[in-house]
Amino acid sequence: MFNLDARLQNDTYFVANLPTSQLLLMNDNQYPWFILVPRVADISETCQLSDTQQASVLAESNALSQALLDIYTPTTLNVAALGNVVRQLHIHHIARFEQDKAWPAPVWGHLPTIAYSEADAQILINQILAHAKIKELL
Repeated sequence: MFNLDARLQNDTYFVANLPTSQLLLMNDNQYPWFILVPRVADISETCQLSDTQQASVLAESNALSQALLDIYTPTTLNVAALGNVVRQLHIHHIARFEQDKAWPAPVWGHLPTIAYSEADAQILINQILAHAKIKELL
């Protein structure tokens, strides 16, 4: 049975359940930062997903990436699955800008997080859910 890691649960807002993954918003208002967590128990690597699950997660990642590009027009996207701290497979999608506080370094561990207000988090959630590529998955 799938259970979201407590650290992810504590550090994020729930956005939606996509066909294979749970979509989360990282509670750090310094970057538009979303996370896909495949709803598959006891996995830490993408190679542990079935071929069908891998294809679905890739489609979700592509849709999320396109939504971030369209909504925020970032300099680049950082898309990565890092399991150094949280072993549960989760894929970060971060819109990065040359003027962001961590640029050009990675965002992980660079600065203390700054939490969203509930209202501001809901704005980002609504924006991502309204994007056509995400709506196709819901």
